[in-house]
Parts: sequence; C-alpha cells; structure tokens
Amino acid sequence: MTPVYILAFILLQGIPPTYDDIRTFERRLPQHSISAWSSVDGTHHHHQPRYLRFPGHLWGHGLNNVLQEALLMSHLAYVSNMSFVFEDYTWSHTPLPWAVHDFALRPARIPLNAIISGPTAGGSMPKGSQSPMAVSAEFYERVCTGPDVQPYVLSSAHAPNDESGDVIVDWWTRQLVSVQDRCIEVDSTTHDLFDRFLFGGPRILSLWESLVSSPILTEFAWSPLVQSAVARNFALLQPDTAKDIYAASTPHPTLHGLVAIHLRRGDYKRHCPNLAKWGAEFMGFNQHPSLPDRFDPSPYADDNALKEEYYLAHCLPTTDQVVARLRTVRREHHTQCGEMLRRVYVLSNEWAWSLEELKSALEEDDWEDVVSSADLQVDAEQYYVAMAVDMAIAEKAEVFVGNGFSSLSSNVVILRMAKGMDVRSNRFL
Repeated sequence: MTPVYILAFILLQGIPPTYDDIRTFERRLPQHSISAWSSVDGTHHHHQPRYLRFPGHLWGHGLNNVLQEALLMSHLAYVSNMSFVFEDYTWSHTPLPWAVHDFALRPARIPLNAIISGPTAGGSMPKGSQSPMAVSAEFYERVCTGPDVQPYVLSSAHAPNDESGDVIVDWWTRQLVSVQDRCIEVDSTTHDLFDRFLFGGPRILSLWESLVSSPILTEFAWSPLVQSAVARNFALLQPDTAKDIYAASTPHPTLHGLVAIHLRRGDYKRHCPNLAKWGAEFMGFNQHPSLPDRFDPSPYADDNALKEEYYLAHCLPTTDQVVARLRTVRREHHTQCGEMLRRVYVLSNEWAWSLEELKSALEEDDWEDVVSSADLQVDAEQYYVAMAVDMAIAEKAEVFVGNGFSSLSSNVVILRMAKGMDVRSNRFL
C-alpha cells in the first residue's frame, strides 16, 4: 500500500474533534482571571495561591495510568495547600492537533475537562475549604513564566521512592511547605514522583484513608460530556428512575439490578501470561483488606502450567469462567443484600462480534439483559472519552466485577469507595 493510499485510508476514518468549546470553558474558570488577584493599581486584594506543576507527568499512556497519577498529584497539592496545575490528557507531543493510532487519527491532546470534573480539573473545593482551586497549564504559563518570575524547581532525586505511600506524600509535603516561591515545579527526570511500582503494589494502601476522604475523590465527578453520554444511553442501562442516571441526584446514584464487569482483551492476551511469569499481584488499591476477593497464586508456585492457568482465570477468563463467576456473584449478592442482580454491562475493548458468544451464554444463564461498551451510542466528542463513559457506568452499577490487575478497575473501585458504596459491591474476576 503506497503512502498516498495509506493517508487516504486514514483520512476516511474521520477527523477527530478539537474540543475547542471545552478549552474555552477551561479558560473562563474564575481562578483564571488575573483581576481576581490584583486591583487596577497592582495591589493584591486576595491572597494569590502558590502553584504546583509536574512537567514530567505521564503522557502517551492509557487514560487510567494518567488519571491515577493526576489524582495522587492533585491530592499532594491539596494537602500542601497549593493550587494543582492540571494538564491535557496527552497522547502525542506533535505540533498537530491529531496523532495517528491504529491507522486512524486521534486527538493528540484532550482537555482534562472533557474527561473529568472536580478539584483535579479546576472545580471548586467543598464549602469551607481554604485550599486553592487547580489551574490549567495554559494559565500557569501566563503567570509563572517571564523575565520577572521563574519557577522554583524541586528534584525527586532524594525522595524516599521505595517507602510507603504516606511516607512519600509526607516527605513531599514538607519540601513544598518549606518553599515560599509562588510557582513550584517538580523535576522527575531522575525518578517518577509516583511510579508504577507504587501503584502496582501494597505500599500505596497506606494512602487509602486519606484519599477516600480527600475532596480530590469525594468531590470527583465525570465531565458533563461523559455524563451526557451516560444519560443518552439511559434506555440501554434501564435505570429504575431517571434520577439514577444523574450524579447529583443522591449521594451515590445506583443502577439497581446491574452488574458491570470489566473484561480487558486486546493487549491483555499477551500481558496476562507475562503477569504469571513475573509473579505479579493485583494493583495496589485492589489489595485492600476490606475488599471481599483475594488473589493468591502461592499454591501453584512450583507448577508453572497451573500457575499460568490460575492467572488467566483472573486476568483473561474464558466465556465459561465469566459465566460461572457472575453466577457466583449474583448468588452471593442476593444472599448478603437481599437484592437480585438481573442485568450485565460488559466494559471491554473487545470487538462487538467477539462478545456475542458471551452475551448468548449469559442470557442462557438467566440474565435478563446483557449489553456492552460496543452497544453505546456516542457522538464524535464522546467517542474519544468512551473509556470514561464505561467507568461512569461501572461506578453507578449495583455491583462492579473488576480485573484486579487493571488500573481502570482499581480507579473504579476507589471512586466507588469514596462515594460510600458498600465495600461488598466491589468484586474481582
């Protein structure tokens, strides 16, 4: 195939949206008004916050790797009484608005407010809080660069990176409080501020209580764009009442009778066998002792075949294993809570045709209705944040069955916990 034909094929897939309306919304956030801090004669009539930026933030990774990092970084800014500088969700640093991925164009950068709302994305703090609101990177560059102001740079080189999460956050808080400069940046070229080993292991559990009670999570919300996609598909989700669709209708609106299950396919067909070879554990937050399901491969330590089989059952289950697992979850939920699960929503990156066998098997096992990510109706802007739409549905489901090795599942679990949902409603494959 010649380059001309390749280019034509790529362009035929469509031109992604630019999200210009959401960028305009971000620019108009009240904390982005310089006049809010200075009067005409230049005197300050409000206390201008100190700003905290992380130039080495993740980019070019999946949404949930980026999201878990952003939530923890904004939590650090919150406990340090600083204004978090939020960034676009960035897939590529190309100067063009689009990048090529899987022979199609995708947005190179998506404004964070297309995906989430709340304190991490510049939303308001709860009433009575004195913590400053987050600002965009664009605003930060206006007020923190120039001949008269240069950011103070803190290096991660001497941070206690191998310690528990609370020790790491406490260490950084002390460093930040000791600096009086208005603009502070963290240089993480030596070592990531919060690396994958922290998120992927039990060391992060020491932050559980502070995080689930932090405004970063208690005030977290999916963006209006994401919520509009959930509302658009209300007929597919079959809520008891329309109020169950909207985030602010109750403390934690629930799609009663619905179990959402996360089935990761695609790259996991290669990834899951590797997890067995590495002896990997569930993601850190998925190891919390209050959660009802445990992952323990130790009985198979001396038999590689049985060990891999055990891993695959929890990471890349067959259709029969999914059916059996959901049957168990349905029975146990009815026994514990007296409620009957009737419908299944499948979060998956699998092709629609490939899920038909699973749908048929679940319907044969007396599930009233089975739908998946592939059944959602979304517009062009919602399409590129569809993973967040899946997560918003999973967050509202009466029961969520996650993949313990997945950052998506980990994020859904901690968001459900922060909203006060029953810990027993979080299960794993």
